[in-house]
Amino acid sequence: MDMPLQSMRPPRATINQVAQEAGVSKASVSRYISGDRQLLSDALALRIELAIEKLGFQPNQMARGLKRGRSRLIGMLVADMLNPYSVAVMHGVETACRRHGYSLIVCNTDRDDLQEERHLNALQSYNVEGLIVNTLGHHPRELQQLHRELPMVLLDRKLEGLDADLVGLDNTQAIGLGLEHLLERGYRDLLMVTEDLDGTSSREERARTFIHYLSPRADVRGRVSSSAGLSDALLEQLAHFLSHTDHGPKAIMAANGIAALAVTKGLRKLGYRTFESVGLIALDDLDWYPLVGDGITAIAQPTHALGVAALEYLLERLRGDVSSSRTLALPAELVVRGSTPARR
Repeated sequence: MDMPLQSMRPPRATINQVAQEAGVSKASVSRYISGDRQLLSDALALRIELAIEKLGFQPNQMARGLKRGRSRLIGMLVADMLNPYSVAVMHGVETACRRHGYSLIVCNTDRDDLQEERHLNALQSYNVEGLIVNTLGHHPRELQQLHRELPMVLLDRKLEGLDADLVGLDNTQAIGLGLEHLLERGYRDLLMVTEDLDGTSSREERARTFIHYLSPRADVRGRVSSSAGLSDALLEQLAHFLSHTDHGPKAIMAANGIAALAVTKGLRKLGYRTFESVGLIALDDLDWYPLVGDGITAIAQPTHALGVAALEYLLERLRGDVSSSRTLALPAELVVRGSTPARR
């Protein structure tokens, strides 16, 4: 006679078994899985981690949290889940959540104000303990109300009137790093392509830095083009930029991965299949960058580290930190590839 599937499953490991395997007390295991790891030594935490992995222990975080009046849930509001940046940062947040015994609920607003409002209401009903926000912020009143009720960390984008911790890229350092590389390689006619400057703080900061950095240089010309995707307007702007050869070697700086894809498609559509006549450098460092020509030079964001840092900041607030809001700006790294050859 066939055995019922449920009876064939191995029994779940218990906290007592984890404690016995690690050679620690049950209380130490409870502290570890409840996120109070600062009370444990690194050696003790490592023994517990190895025991959990060996036994395949899976605590019922929801049940444990509700008994203590805690849900063990972290909410994350994302403006565009199709953006590779969002996916990479989300992975960092989720990894950190798992390490600290939390579960992550992700809500994608899809750049839609109505969706954002619905998700904010839903997150309240889910009883999340804290919120990480990477969105357009078109509902400041709702976000401010939510911030009064639970800790919140902003990711990448400042939101007007919201006094919360902010974790993001050091945009001034990142754009300066890319421009230094282009100027050192001999480029003198530069175009930044960015998504629409719709009030998103990080986009506007990158554009301002680009202009401010180049304005003292009489021998360099710099312009900013903002466009949504591969539009006819972007193609016209690229064609106009490339047709004037009176100011020295040309290069394009894409302000993020979405802009980089639009520029790459645009150059191909206009007949520029290599980087022999125009250089290209792009913020972010996506998997497809090395596959275009001899590779696209990147200003790489520490996306995983940004996600981890956002969760760590949130946990500090959950543990009772009531200090003034903080800003963490992490530096970018230059990854040189074939799209920015020297122009001598």
